[in-house]
Amino acid sequence: MSADAFFQLDRIVHEKGRMAIMSSLAATSQLSFKELRDLLKMTDGNLSVHLRTLQEAGYLGVTKSFVDRKPLTTCALTTVGRSAFVKYIEILGLIVRQHQP
Repeated sequence: MSADAFFQLDRIVHEKGRMAIMSSLAATSQLSFKELRDLLKMTDGNLSVHLRTLQEAGYLGVTKSFVDRKPLTTCALTTVGRSAFVKYIEILGLIVRQHQP
């Protein structure tokens, strides 16, 4: 078994909160801040920090708008983010396969 695959894991995606966010967004075109917060049972502050990290990495697009005069923040994976997530899952699969008899 080679440890090389472990070192290929994207540290930005690997953190459990960010992996949960990316997994949720990979399954849909976009989710609102509130939907993500409620789905993942995160605090507003915790979710905001993770979203900012993903956005700064170019993995996430954030759109702010108003609906019925109420602010609405929506999040979606970018093309770069989807590619990073797919690569991350592929590396996890490789790690799992390496540990099978």
